[in-house]
Amino acid sequence: HKAKVEAMTLDLASLQSVQHFAEAFKSKNLPLHILICNAAVFGAPWSLTEDGLESTFQVNHLGHFYLVQLLEDVLRQSSPARVVVVSSESHRFTEIKDSSGKLDFSLLSPSKKEYWAMLAYNRSKLCNILFSNELNRRLAPHGVTSNSVHPGNMIYSSIHRNWWLYTLLFTLARPFTKSM
Repeated sequence: HKAKVEAMTLDLASLQSVQHFAEAFKSKNLPLHILICNAAVFGAPWSLTEDGLESTFQVNHLGHFYLVQLLEDVLRQSSPARVVVVSSESHRFTEIKDSSGKLDFSLLSPSKKEYWAMLAYNRSKLCNILFSNELNRRLAPHGVTSNSVHPGNMIYSSIHRNWWLYTLLFTLARPFTKSM
């Protein structure tokens, strides 16, 4: 009941917006004990952001990655601190390596011809987990832990709004889901 809450605008589809957000937050000289990276798009049609990257990859992963990098010094100074990256079990249904086992960057931000919304989502969520694991490895010795979490199966939200098939599936599954 004594908490003070202040909203700040952040658009993960714009790396400039992420940078402005980080600068505005830093200017407040506040500690940062927990950072939850939870925003996502799902089933979105192919589009490029103003930064020239495929939008699902940038919104679901790269925007969060950049935000954490920009706020890393604040997290370290605020130790103990924690970063929570919300991922998805669907990360298991994709690959980001080519046939020789090397990271294939073209899979992360595919062309329109190579794009499939579900795979783009799955890949972005796999990147979330890999990022969180590496972040924890690097920052845990400095008092900053990182965890990736799956929010639970079929929590009902409007994340499916971009594709009629997913809207139908989520509507049918709604009686068996958790509410927000």
